[in-house]
Amino acid sequence: MISNSIRFVFEDKIKEIKNPDPNETILNLIRLRLKKTGTKEGCAEGGCGACTVVVGELKKNNIIYKAINSCIAFTTSLEGKHLLVVEDLIQKNGSLHPVQSAMINFHGSQCGFCTPGFIMSLFSMYKNKTSYDKKTIEESISGNLCRCTGYRPIIDAAKSLKNNKPDQFKKNEKKTISLLKKIRAKNITINDKFKKYFAPRTINELKKIIKKNQNAEFLSGGTDMSLIVTKQKKDIKNIVYLNSIDELNYIKEKDKYIEVGATTPLSKFESIIKKYYPDFNRILKRYGSVQIRNVATLAGNIATASPIGDSLPLLLSLDASISIESFNKKMTIPLKDFFIGYRKTKLKKGQFISSIKIPIFKKNIFKAYKISKRIDDDISSVCASFNLAIVNKKIKDIKIAYGGMAATPKRAVYCEKMLLNSDFSEDIILKAQKSLERDFQPIDDMRASKDYRVEIAKNLLTKCFAEIKKNKLIRLNY
Repeated sequence: MISNSIRFVFEDKIKEIKNPDPNETILNLIRLRLKKTGTKEGCAEGGCGACTVVVGELKKNNIIYKAINSCIAFTTSLEGKHLLVVEDLIQKNGSLHPVQSAMINFHGSQCGFCTPGFIMSLFSMYKNKTSYDKKTIEESISGNLCRCTGYRPIIDAAKSLKNNKPDQFKKNEKKTISLLKKIRAKNITINDKFKKYFAPRTINELKKIIKKNQNAEFLSGGTDMSLIVTKQKKDIKNIVYLNSIDELNYIKEKDKYIEVGATTPLSKFESIIKKYYPDFNRILKRYGSVQIRNVATLAGNIATASPIGDSLPLLLSLDASISIESFNKKMTIPLKDFFIGYRKTKLKKGQFISSIKIPIFKKNIFKAYKISKRIDDDISSVCASFNLAIVNKKIKDIKIAYGGMAATPKRAVYCEKMLLNSDFSEDIILKAQKSLERDFQPIDDMRASKDYRVEIAKNLLTKCFAEIKKNKLIRLNY
């Protein structure tokens, strides 16, 4: 079945929009069409959190609530979901939600511009957690910026919450589930003047679309791609949305590797990877806010091919590989062979990444570090990753990768050669530091100078050595 409209649950009703503009953001839908102006636009790039809303998805007869940035999510992605904005938290009798009451009682708002976003982030926390310690609270609001309160009263408000009584959404859950079930799964095709949008439900349907639309842009999380619309003020004329395909949203844990489907959100992946590589999880916590990680994907980060994509040096050092498909072919290539230039890859028109395979190095040591001006929600100046095996004090296997040091995320091949089969000693680390100058010739830009980047790259190698030698983390933020 093919439809040209999207349907979602809003204010206890099924809302249908026929032939929506594929480039319309959820934020513009909320403010301009639904006339709910509590949700704000601050940055239009998912960095400030003023636009935060919550969407509910039906999973095995349960509604899973997620905070997202509405300024960089398209209206079409609401298909089959439950949309909640800040106005929805007030009950019909005028009573406030516990999160709203807490913000008032603890003076968590001053100018008020950022307040709706904070409330929705805390509401998402309220729906997903049963207790709220400092770490949980800080992570929940890490994607929300405030320049008035200094955060303390907001954190105090969050600490005061007690999820011991069902809120109106829990009481109304059966009705909401019933409404969501009425939105039957279907393939969506939209033609809006000069724009096309496709949301297939299966990989087979996807390949049929690709065959006829070789120039289509693939959209999954869209946390980078949507900026074409919101910041560059351009149109994306031909979109194929992948997140409707359940076959691409999975994680398989095998004895020797983890396989991650292309549309698997980072928030789902981070809990799995933590068991194998704790530092990978730590970097993902700083990759972006909860709102970003609820929609962003590894496949999207790879396809974007940014030299400062945080997951890329980690995946390179772990010798990851990717599966690439088109309408008639499938192949697997090592990630190290995928990047060919600044934001250029081996992906051809009509090809998409279907999965990522990450080897499990059971006996190796894995370290990863991110250097940025802010701890939370900031872009890397340098990101480094180290994967090594030490046997009888000799380095028997080593893979080192850096982001922010070249036009692409890149392995440090000269440094690796210097260290391989060497004694694990301070002398060899000092020599390896020098070899990094052969591996990388970074540029000066707004985030860091060339000299700073080179010095940081060397220091992170030393940091890795020190942590392994002392057998403890040397971190300021953990």
